[in-house]
Amino acid sequence: MQEGHASHRNDSKRRGGINRCIRRGGLVQVSDTILETVGLTKEFRGFVAVSDVNLNVRRGTIHGLIGPNGAGKTTCFNLLTKFLPPTRGVIRYEGRDITGMKAAEVARLGLVRSFQISAVFPHLTVIENVRVALQRARGGSFDFWRSDSVLRKFDARAEELLADVGLTEWMHLTAGELPYGRKRALEIATTLALDPVMMLLDEPTAGMAHDDVDRVVALVKRVSVGRTVLLVEHNLRVVQGLCDTITVLARGSVLAEGDYAAVSRNPDVIAAYLGSEAPTEAAHG
Repeated sequence: MQEGHASHRNDSKRRGGINRCIRRGGLVQVSDTILETVGLTKEFRGFVAVSDVNLNVRRGTIHGLIGPNGAGKTTCFNLLTKFLPPTRGVIRYEGRDITGMKAAEVARLGLVRSFQISAVFPHLTVIENVRVALQRARGGSFDFWRSDSVLRKFDARAEELLADVGLTEWMHLTAGELPYGRKRALEIATTLALDPVMMLLDEPTAGMAHDDVDRVVALVKRVSVGRTVLLVEHNLRVVQGLCDTITVLARGSVLAEGDYAAVSRNPDVIAAYLGSEAPTEAAHG
């Protein structure tokens, strides 16, 4: 990992995500963990998709979840965000057991995800897409039937978020007109509108051209300041440039964990990806 990137992450960790304090016996202990799993397992009619996964995501870091096709990454991601119930195991967020919660409940706690397929409203403008997410934070059920003047009070914040992701000049286009990479940026903006403490990004660079990949990598670095990010990603060049810690899954189980330098030299990881070649050569593995 490059020294500049490490410094960026350390600064982020100091500035963002105030550590959760636990009072025990009159002493205050600081927890460095924001999300953890113990024995997380998912079975589908006898097929074990995720097996006994113990995950520990440190606050204020970018944590990558990688592995070859069929490794269980997406299933694990869906378990963490409560789109699937686990067969067994425990999921804790900020020290709280969220294993039995629903997706909307954990989102309200600040654990917010994006999706592998860009999820935007194609017939709304870019700024209207972000405004919809901001309306959700307001908590009203009938905002779509309110006057336009009432809804426009969200525009200033929406414009700030669009500036953060580089979409200011695109804000009045319909989302369906955006190039694919810009749609991913819009999805990140709508995720930020929910004011997440932790963002879970599902293959944020999937299907992108080289220029779009670089743009989204820079964007993720920028919006991660003050937050924790867990991402599933196939592009190992992206993982190398972004992640502080990487967990490698294979056949539903944790194969290795560490920084990129460590996991890229791990012979089990090399075998899982390519058989004999180093994973650094599998930029789109």
